[in-house]
Amino acid sequence: MMPRDPLRKGKVKVGLALVLATVLSGVGLSGQAGEPRKGAVSGMGVTGGAAGGASEAAASDLEHCDSPYGTVAVVEDQATDWWSTYRSRYPQLGSTIPLIRLMIQQSNCFVVVERGQAMGNLMQERELERSGELREGSGFGKGQMVAADYTISPSIQFAEKGTSGLGGALGGLIGGTKGRVLGAIAGGVKTNEAATTLLLVDNRSSVQIAAATGNAKNVDLKLGVGLFGSAAVGVGGFTDTPEGKVITAAFVDAYNQMVRALRNYRAQTVEGGLGKGGRLGVGD
Repeated sequence: MMPRDPLRKGKVKVGLALVLATVLSGVGLSGQAGEPRKGAVSGMGVTGGAAGGASEAAASDLEHCDSPYGTVAVVEDQATDWWSTYRSRYPQLGSTIPLIRLMIQQSNCFVVVERGQAMGNLMQERELERSGELREGSGFGKGQMVAADYTISPSIQFAEKGTSGLGGALGGLIGGTKGRVLGAIAGGVKTNEAATTLLLVDNRSSVQIAAATGNAKNVDLKLGVGLFGSAAVGVGGFTDTPEGKVITAAFVDAYNQMVRALRNYRAQTVEGGLGKGGRLGVGD
């Protein structure tokens, strides 16, 4: 009987680690697993807080403006197909509006105004003043609200959890015990992916000012502890990345693309003026 090689266990762990790195690289996800990749940008998306033009712990790769372009309301069209699909697949995630509003305020590119459900509370305070219930000098008279110059409308085109499994492919290619081991490793390597869109509309004219798409993906790595034994410690933190993080990262990517385009903004013009017949006329 051949004596056991005391270095074999270590060699196996190193070999499995190299295989894992190769698998991640092969699916285009080299780098730290579980960390969303936004287009060509790396980072975790929306973090921290904002107060006025100041921000706290904002993501380092979020675009920032020296001064705002104007005021903006964020409106999520919940009557569209994307919303019903999103809510049925990810009921735990809720509305996209809070994270988008935080992202906008942290960027200082727009001043956010309320046009959502809290508008009911704003109007309630005004009704209380009209009824005489509020203290004198409360200041809820007419002419206090700020107009929304623009509206930003978010949507999700694609959000999928657990795609790109490679287990069967590697296991069948290599075969035998080694193939089963590699198949088990690769079978636990899946990606969460999302694609989003943001539209910016001028509220006075109804003209669309800007549009941008964003995309992101991350690794969802699930490896059995029994496969690696003590070696599993090295990958234990790479499991079950929330799909919410990759959707958030895709919105950050879209917003960054929009802000970059706005820095070079030029108003579109039509001969004769907007909305006055256009250049593609028809015959009598």
